[in-house]
Amino acid sequence: MTPIETDVPARLDRLPWGRFHWLFVSALGITWVLDGLEVTVVGAVGNALLEPETLGLRTEQLGASHTGYLVGAVTGALVFGRLTDRLGRKRLFTVTLLVYLAGAALTALAWDFWSFAFARLVTGLAIGGEYAAINSAIDELIPARVRGRVDLAVNGTFWLGAILGAGVSVFLLDPALVPLWLGWRLAFGLGAVAAVGMIVARQFVPESPRWLVTHGRVGEAEAIVRDIERRSVGAGPLPPAGPPITIVPGTQIGFRRIAGTLLVKYRSRAVLGLVLIASQAFFYNGMSFTYPLVLRERFGVALDRTGLFVLAMAVANLLGPVLLGPLFDIVGRRRMIAGTYAISAVVVAVGSVLFARGELTAVTQTALWAGAFFFASAAASAGYLTVSEIFPVEMRAMAIALFYAVGTAVGGALAPLLFGYLLKTGSPWVLACGYWLGAGLMLAAAVAESVLGIDAERRGLEEIAEPLSAAPAPT
Repeated sequence: MTPIETDVPARLDRLPWGRFHWLFVSALGITWVLDGLEVTVVGAVGNALLEPETLGLRTEQLGASHTGYLVGAVTGALVFGRLTDRLGRKRLFTVTLLVYLAGAALTALAWDFWSFAFARLVTGLAIGGEYAAINSAIDELIPARVRGRVDLAVNGTFWLGAILGAGVSVFLLDPALVPLWLGWRLAFGLGAVAAVGMIVARQFVPESPRWLVTHGRVGEAEAIVRDIERRSVGAGPLPPAGPPITIVPGTQIGFRRIAGTLLVKYRSRAVLGLVLIASQAFFYNGMSFTYPLVLRERFGVALDRTGLFVLAMAVANLLGPVLLGPLFDIVGRRRMIAGTYAISAVVVAVGSVLFARGELTAVTQTALWAGAFFFASAAASAGYLTVSEIFPVEMRAMAIALFYAVGTAVGGALAPLLFGYLLKTGSPWVLACGYWLGAGLMLAAAVAESVLGIDAERRGLEEIAEPLSAAPAPT
């Protein structure tokens, strides 16, 4: 409990971008590639799972399995999020990857609806846990001046996985190349194979020095920072570090302290995080899950061609965070987050009218939705960036997990069921109402960001939110 003065956070923020940072973000970004692969394969393969020669699922069962995946993700986020703050970022990386490996393998071996739904739930447990651990580690190891663009780019790699999933589905669902009963199993099995390589790559990711400091392991934190600085020697002399902070290691951070921080000290930040995460969760889970079904039932797109349209959507989603990401550090968080949420909402609202009136084809509908998701993808990634920046280090992973869980439960788990029901009515105007609801929630998030947003660009995490274990200022 002896106070410790350390400049570890300031030294991390002054570092030039180097080889260590490339290796670090690559090792963590691959997780979102897997998540994108999972979700997209389910969407593209979903139509195949309705066929009698596969699992013979009904449309509502397919929607229920996606909801089960989200329930697993919510549970995994809460459980692993708490463990991440208590046991460290690095240790949980391996645990969640092993759970993912099991879930992907079980999905590929499923034989009926219940086995498939259970496998999806296990996979969701792993992905939910990864959200908390990885976003915490990224923000705590990336220099403040580029934190926004890096966080958006890493979260945006979800869509690189979506591109791979769409491409794989085109090949594996072509009955001329692979039998239908086998193709969908191979699509899910690829995720399990990739997870094995990820476990090896993660061994080179260090523990967060910020987390180590708050747990009194200053020697380990210093060693990690010195090693990163040593690798940065080629970039020239390092600039002076900012002011040190004083930490009281071993400070007990229980649920009561966390609740007080969220509901009292940072109440407006909590409202902002909830609105940002819930709105994009509803928007994405509703529209992305149903779009392959819309292509089939409204536009008559063949099963083996669905992946091409999903591929175009994934490319737009990938380009959004990558191209717009630097502006979140230059123009600022508040303006960019509000702007991207609002633009995506307007495009979807207008496009829904054209869809309901029957004035769109599969190509023009995809082009409109791709334009909307170009901005919405950056907005969604910025939502996770926000909740990982604006709360103290001792509860960062738990905060991410909590907002992800509540937002996904409210916005994500209900959306597939609602959109599945709206699609089943056969009326384009009824389905358009679901689109308008999603657009309205995104617009509400834009307003919330304008009013409650935090100008976190180029600021150290400890400046944005003082650690809970910080020593009291002298009187």
